[in-house]
Amino acid sequence: MERAAKGELCFGTIDSWLVFNLTGGRTHATDTSNASRTMLFNINSGKWDDEIMDWLGIPGVVLPEVKESSGLYGQTLPEIFGAEITISGIAGDQQAALFGQGCFQRGDVKNTYGTGCFVLANVGEEPLWSPKLVTSVGWTIKNRTSYVLEGSVFVAGAAVQWLRDSLGIINQSREVEALARTVEDSGGIYFLPAFVGLGAPYWDMYARGIMVGITRGTNPGHIARATLDAIAHQSADVIEAMLDYSGAKLSRLRVDGGAAENDLLMQLQADALGVEVVRPKDLQTTALGAAYLAGLATGYWKDQEELPCIRQETRLFTPRITDGQRQEERTRWRKLVEIARTWGDGQRA
Repeated sequence: MERAAKGELCFGTIDSWLVFNLTGGRTHATDTSNASRTMLFNINSGKWDDEIMDWLGIPGVVLPEVKESSGLYGQTLPEIFGAEITISGIAGDQQAALFGQGCFQRGDVKNTYGTGCFVLANVGEEPLWSPKLVTSVGWTIKNRTSYVLEGSVFVAGAAVQWLRDSLGIINQSREVEALARTVEDSGGIYFLPAFVGLGAPYWDMYARGIMVGITRGTNPGHIARATLDAIAHQSADVIEAMLDYSGAKLSRLRVDGGAAENDLLMQLQADALGVEVVRPKDLQTTALGAAYLAGLATGYWKDQEELPCIRQETRLFTPRITDGQRQEERTRWRKLVEIARTWGDGQRA
């Protein structure tokens, strides 16, 4: 603590550590989106929170300077890349993906499909608070901060890994789509992979995984299809909670991440939500968003309207079931969620 108070120690996030090392210790800084992840940052004032730091005994001198997400941070050491490179764009993982998707307007929503699912909604320049979702900074550009609501699905692609590693019904994760297409539907199977409890909007650590509707005719194709259904329904739960609290109306969902390559999953997502699902040509939108922020800071692009994400080639998935069918499926899904949550009641304090 004495060394920290003397300024001999630094504390920050992974990006501030990278900047510190890339600049040879000349810059210790982060951006507002990463600072908001530490829970030491006041997202209303845009500054480190003195009250929280005093309570935890953290001297402010150890923390990185908080800058805008698009701005000049410094130059890399010439020996690292053979020349000095300007560092000019920093953002958190999912916030960068949101920016890379071109979700610049209030109500724009994206979902990243990986081991879990990460849904973010742009809620504009005033933070919106929800007891079921996380409020944080999206990015700050030219003294204007955009805020986001976000929710996480703990198990999405990890459920497909379970089919591969534990059940052995596929050899590689990408085979799940072909297996799921061997059947017309899930055959009445409903599966909730609450292997580690449930994330947003339930935040129930005691919920447990559950599969119902099994008959003598159930085969691996039905289980694969039910797994993809589960990913789509869990994401729909989060998005519906966002819409309830924000009052926004969703017309389309933008998607990225490795599992977004699965055409059947994207179609099921469109069906579960009743909106268009838009997939960009480049699914690595986190890196793209960071590049956009850097290019804006250096003047490569004049403003956000010039960013090429606006004109990216996309694949569009439109709903193929009726509103009545959708409501019936969503009702059955919610019943499954309640059963999964009730199953863990004996473990609750």
